[in-house]
Amino acid sequence: MSTAHHGMTRRTLLTGATAVAATAVAGGGTAHASDSQVPSLWREFTRTPFTHPQIPYVGRAGAARIRRLPVVADVRAYGAVADGVTDCAPAINRAIAAAARAGGGTVTIPPGTFRIDGLIHLGYDDVVLRGAGSGRTTLYATKNLTELIGPYGSRYGGTKSAWSWAGGLIWLAPKARWDSLTDAIRAQAWPFEGWTGNKRDEWEELTPVAPARQGDRTVTVTDPARLRPGRLVLLRVADDPAHTLLQHMSGGGPGPASYYWEDKTKLLSYVPYEWPVRVVAVRGRRVTLERPLPVDLRPEWNPLLTTHVRELTGSGVEGLTLDVMETPQSPHLLDKGYNGVVLQCAYDCWVDDVTVRNVDNGFGLVAASACTLRRTRVGGRGEHHPYFCREGSHDNLIEDFTIEERTVPAPSDTQLHGINVEGLSSYNVWSRGDMRMGTFDSHRGLPFANVRTDITVDNNGRHGGDANAGPLFGARFTHWNVRVTNGRAGLMRLDGLAPCSATVGLNTVTDFDQTDVPDFTGDLHSRLELYGTWDAVRPRNLYAAQRQLRSC
Repeated sequence: MSTAHHGMTRRTLLTGATAVAATAVAGGGTAHASDSQVPSLWREFTRTPFTHPQIPYVGRAGAARIRRLPVVADVRAYGAVADGVTDCAPAINRAIAAAARAGGGTVTIPPGTFRIDGLIHLGYDDVVLRGAGSGRTTLYATKNLTELIGPYGSRYGGTKSAWSWAGGLIWLAPKARWDSLTDAIRAQAWPFEGWTGNKRDEWEELTPVAPARQGDRTVTVTDPARLRPGRLVLLRVADDPAHTLLQHMSGGGPGPASYYWEDKTKLLSYVPYEWPVRVVAVRGRRVTLERPLPVDLRPEWNPLLTTHVRELTGSGVEGLTLDVMETPQSPHLLDKGYNGVVLQCAYDCWVDDVTVRNVDNGFGLVAASACTLRRTRVGGRGEHHPYFCREGSHDNLIEDFTIEERTVPAPSDTQLHGINVEGLSSYNVWSRGDMRMGTFDSHRGLPFANVRTDITVDNNGRHGGDANAGPLFGARFTHWNVRVTNGRAGLMRLDGLAPCSATVGLNTVTDFDQTDVPDFTGDLHSRLELYGTWDAVRPRNLYAAQRQLRSC
């Protein structure tokens, strides 16, 4: 497939690549300009950006734009008082509902500390909750999700609390979907959490899709009658009895072909792969999508465009701190739900300049796509998942993020993960991070085609994931310009661990404390460049450089 098909030429790509590299060198860093190096992988990528075998194209990750909507409500007008005594959650939720009735807009919270004894739910399109800044507006939360909604068991059985990986005290999710989720939890009918409802049956076929290749943006459909520009659709791709879709997501070849997939029941529950995407244009049976295809489309995988539950779009949370009443961290997988901010069944939404403190779990993406988290921070007594990305979350951007060092020692029966990704989540980016604890966590479930770039990490966390969730990594994971301050290798160096993946610009690391083993046998076809360096690679930020290659 030629890059001209996507509105780019090779000349445009190479010109952009050179400009980005030159800018990065001029910008400086810990390495001297004379030490800067452009790896061969980058030069290869600019020639085949949508189909490179090791590096995914993530230049379109994140919300299309963070919008500035007019102010339509102030929480004080609905009864919120910054006195530390009044429960302001009902007033804030009333203000949000008023903004929705007005057709959208911004709800402001002035400087001060506002107590909330309940959760804040944003369930309406084009509604933004905005404080005066994370250093000026604080929501002080006193209760957990177990108290507010009820115990939440795992749909996979056992005694685990699903609040260990789901739900937030600030929860962005479309109202109907949120109502169905919380009703199911109260009824102890543990739900699936994604785009097709509690039982994965809330969808209708729109049209079959003809065979296509990963990286294509225009596809041929059987019946375009229900498609229109701007509509969000779900691309649904099933597996076949030989699990060739999962092999494809793992890069193909002898290793994935010989892997035993049949007993990976948790992993198999994640397929069909569901990828939300907007339609850009419809010309006869030819349909152009907002983003390049994440996988091949083959007849044996029955690719379809379908409906889904109604999405939340155009909404965000900005400029505040969620400070949770400090309690001891719960034992591993028994979290009560002192959780931060979660985006669920959300598309083109955002969180900006938000800090969470003393949480069980910080910022979550659950079946969320094309969302942006920027200038976010997790701090306080320590947490289970500072950031989690799961249940088929795709094309999200987490940038300028900080995980602070915990303020109290970790209890012996707890675990710390880090920036988590799992459950067939793909094409997500973590960029410009300062991780003073944690790790590059994969919770298994075959996440693939994700990027971590321009990050400093004190690598002292652990990865998670049940054995029946399958491999730690699929294909096209990339770690680019990563500094590991404690020199621990676990989950950092991918060349012996992740298939068809890339590690570029990583300082020297050694195996200790946790030694990871690959899931697939044989040659992993992974690449390692500029090992033993940090901040010498140019471009220094893979995501920023890929954005320079965008066709529009």
